[in-house]
Amino acid sequence: MASRPKQAEPRPQPRLYLMTPRGTDVDAFRAPLAEALTAGDVAAVLLRLADADERTQINCAKTLVTVTQAKDVALLIDGHAGLVARAGVDGAHLTGLAAFTDALATLKPDRIAGVGGLATRHDVMIAAEAGADYVMFGEPDASGARPTFAAIEDRIAWWAEVFESPCVGYAASVDEIAPLVAAGADFIALGDWIWRDPPKLVATIAAGAQRMRLPEPAA
Repeated sequence: MASRPKQAEPRPQPRLYLMTPRGTDVDAFRAPLAEALTAGDVAAVLLRLADADERTQINCAKTLVTVTQAKDVALLIDGHAGLVARAGVDGAHLTGLAAFTDALATLKPDRIAGVGGLATRHDVMIAAEAGADYVMFGEPDASGARPTFAAIEDRIAWWAEVFESPCVGYAASVDEIAPLVAAGADFIALGDWIWRDPPKLVATIAAGAQRMRLPEPAA
């Protein structure tokens, strides 16, 4: 998940970032995941592991990393930075500044360290200065709440103007994708909602991918 180039260069085409349902039966999930990775330009998948012993969690990650590696897609673990190297995945996504800073020594410099759940611009700036590979804006918290959509757009636009490293905008529906891209998101995260209707999975992701087009430059 590379940094955006300096503003003098053309903006890269935004890419998708898929989030698995929490506690997924990974053996049953292999086929839907492989199918999803064919439906759009996916950069990364975030694996949200069920509560289990470490060996079970590592085996779950190893099961899915074979699917993502075949498509040259990064597999990240939600939290559990200590399992990343042992599972052979590409990195971890941490929630909150404290969890992120605690995980840096484990992940850097060889693995991706992403962060979300940052409540203030000050926290975002600290994470950026500490070496976050990306920041995520707009994802639901543990209770399912998220900021207003206008606040999410504002935070992404601010980040895109100030920082070169990438940001991920969480879209709660297909209709949120184009505004997040217009605001400046480098990646669009799609969460639980894309997996709820398996027969429509590919069509939903493909519809989302169509909304990832960059805005036309101003004349």
